[in-house]
Amino acid sequence: MPRARGGPKTRQRRKARLKMAKGYFGAKSKLFRTATEAVDKSLLYAYRDRRNRKRAFRRLWITRINAAARLNGLTYSRFMEGLKNAGFDLNRKILAEIAAHDPSAFTQLVHEMQEKTKAMGE
Repeated sequence: MPRARGGPKTRQRRKARLKMAKGYFGAKSKLFRTATEAVDKSLLYAYRDRRNRKRAFRRLWITRINAAARLNGLTYSRFMEGLKNAGFDLNRKILAEIAAHDPSAFTQLVHEMQEKTKAMGE
């Protein structure tokens, strides 16, 4: 059986991998083996961090909502419970946006939520 040499497919595969490593420092963008290792690692990081980003943003939103709720005399958990009981259907991203950019609207939201929960309790 003749020896299989690097044909068009092998060249295409290597070229594609080196293209993915474009912009990497030194040998990582020039040599196939080191480029492959660097690209594989970076793809793993990208996969992992797409999930971590979701966690990080949720933590940030919760922190912002908690800070704004405490300025209005509530804790985060009491505030979220009150919103749920009052029937407000706002997600954390929107609540954090309101808390950061329009504190007066957030205060109004807190008052409306408290009025609705009082009315429901009576």
